[in-house]
Amino acid sequence: MTDSGAAGFRRGRRIGVDVGDARIGVASSDPDGMLATPVETVPAGPGSQARLLALVEEYEAVEVVVGLPRSLNGGEGPAAAKVRGYAAELAALLAPASVPVRLVDERMSTVTAAQGMRASGMKAKKGRAFIDQAAAVVILQSALEGEKTSGRPPGQLVEVAGG
Repeated sequence: MTDSGAAGFRRGRRIGVDVGDARIGVASSDPDGMLATPVETVPAGPGSQARLLALVEEYEAVEVVVGLPRSLNGGEGPAAAKVRGYAAELAALLAPASVPVRLVDERMSTVTAAQGMRASGMKAKKGRAFIDQAAAVVILQSALEGEKTSGRPPGQLVEVAGG
């Protein structure tokens, strides 16, 4: 099997995360980084990072990609600051396992996911938990494709303080 055009691509499963105030959508890629699929929706709040750590271990992930919410003009507001803090805590939790956390631009991921869910006939109320997973899929798939195109890891590495 040849590795066509992906000279810089690193093998291994990635976990994609869409952090929200109420729920956290989680997706996973296959080991070849071709396709992102939904995993589960984790309730936000205490215990959410422990669950993400368990999923990283279960899926033997080599990297976690967290969506960074930006405004349409690329600016960052309170939601982005909250996600940056969450990603920093997650990076510190994953540091002993040497699993890096990267922040990637997630503009429009939830909108794209919601449109896809509506197009498939799912009702909004019933689909909220699934929309979070679908948003995580959109974030992760975008990161995978970006890495394949550029040959570089996606987004921005979250540095672990005191590391």
